[in-house]
Amino acid sequence: MSASIQIKRLNSGDANFKATLMASLSLPSADDNAIDAAVMGILADVKARGDAAVLDYTKRFDRLSSANTAKSVADLEIARGDLEQAYLQLPPEQKNALDIAASRVRAYHEQQRIEAGCHSWEYTEADGTRLGQKVTPLDRVGIYVPGGKAAYPSSVLMNAIPAKVAGVQEVIMVVPTPDGARNPLVLAAAWLAGVDRVFTIGGAQAVAALAYGTDTVPAVDKIVGPGNAYVAAAKRRVFGTVGIDMIAGPSEILVLCDGTTNPDWVAMDLFSQAEHDELAQSILLTPDAQFIEAVQSSIDRLLPEMPRKDVIRTSLTNRALLIQVKDMAESCAIANAIAAEHLEICAQEPRKWAELIRHAGAIFMGNYTSESLGDYCAGPNHVLPTARTARFSSPLGVYDFIKRSSMIEVSEAGAQALGKVASTLAHGEGLQAHARAAEMRLKK
Repeated sequence: MSASIQIKRLNSGDANFKATLMASLSLPSADDNAIDAAVMGILADVKARGDAAVLDYTKRFDRLSSANTAKSVADLEIARGDLEQAYLQLPPEQKNALDIAASRVRAYHEQQRIEAGCHSWEYTEADGTRLGQKVTPLDRVGIYVPGGKAAYPSSVLMNAIPAKVAGVQEVIMVVPTPDGARNPLVLAAAWLAGVDRVFTIGGAQAVAALAYGTDTVPAVDKIVGPGNAYVAAAKRRVFGTVGIDMIAGPSEILVLCDGTTNPDWVAMDLFSQAEHDELAQSILLTPDAQFIEAVQSSIDRLLPEMPRKDVIRTSLTNRALLIQVKDMAESCAIANAIAAEHLEICAQEPRKWAELIRHAGAIFMGNYTSESLGDYCAGPNHVLPTARTARFSSPLGVYDFIKRSSMIEVSEAGAQALGKVASTLAHGEGLQAHARAAEMRLKK
C-alpha cells in the first residue's frame, strides 16, 4: 500500500473551527489580477479585430499545427451533417447511454418548464383591469463546453437541452479543440441536443466572439456553461453586454454521513470531484471518528488504481477536509455555511436531514445516489453554483433561458381609482409630469 494521503482534519469542537473552515474554503487568488489583465486584452482585441483576433488566439492557445491550421473562423465551424455523422457512428453502447441521458435530461426540464413558472399568466380585476406576465424565450444563446483537460458531452446536454425546452430559437456552441482533436461524443451530444451551430474555439476569445459578434460568429443574448479561470473572468467582464448564468469555480462535493455507508463508496465519491482538477474540493462531515479512519484507509487503498491519481492526490492534499462533528444535525448546519455545489447525504434517514438543508446546488439523498448519476443521467442539471454561491443562486434551468415582461391593461374604471393613488405618490416624489399623466385620465 502506498503512503497515506495527508488530508486536513478538523473537529467542530475546536475553538477556532469556524475561522479555519472558512479559510479552507477560500481559493488562492495570487493569479487573479494577471488573468484579468490578460482577459481584458483579449476581449478588447476581439471586439476591435473580430474574426482575425479569434483566429489568432485559437491557433496559439489550441496549438493548431500547419497541417490543420484554419484560414478563417468559418473553417472552425462544424457542419450539422458532421454532427449527425458523429452521432450515427458512435459505438452502440455509447450511443445508447447518450440517448438515455438526453431523454432523462429533456424529461426533467420539460417538467421544470411546467412547474417553475416558465409560462405566461394573467388575471382580471373586478373593474376589468388585466394584469399579468408574458414569458418569452431568448432569441439566441451561446453555450461554452470545456475541452481542455477532458471532454464533456454531458455539459453539452445540460446546457443545450434546457435552452431548447425553453424555446430558444438558436443555440451556438463553442468548444476548444487542443491540437485540433475533435471529440466524437461531444459532437454527437450537440446533434442530439439540437445545437444549431458549433465552432471549435474556446477560451476568452470564444466568450468575446459570442458577446460582441464577429463576421462569422453571431452575437448572442446570453452565455452559459463552465470553463477555466480565463473563461470565468471573460464571462464576468462581458456581463451587461450579454447575460450569463454564473461564474463557475472549481468543482466541490460535500458528503454528510452518519457512518453507516460503505467507506469505499464515500472515498470514490470524494475522488469523483477531486479528479476534475487540482483546485476541486472534497469534504466529509461525520459524527463518527472511526468512520473517518475507515474512509482514509479506503482513500489510501483505492487511489493507486485511479488513472487520474496525480490530480486526485493534489486536490485531496491541498483542499480536501475530513471533519468530525457532534451529530448529524450539526453537520447540516455546517453544510448550510459551506453551501456546496454537490451535497450527498449518505445516511439511513436522508430525507430527514435534507429538511434541514437550505443551501446547496444539488442534494443527493441516500446511499445509492452517487453524485456521478447527477452529473450524467439522473435528469436534473449538473451546472450548479460553486464557491458558496448556492446561498443565493440556483442550478441552470429552463428559467435561465426565458425572460419575463409585465403585462398591464388598466380599464377606464380602474384608471379612476389608480390614477388618484399614482397622482398622490407622484406629487410626493416631486414628479409632476407623472402626476399629470395620471390626472388627465380622470373623469371631470
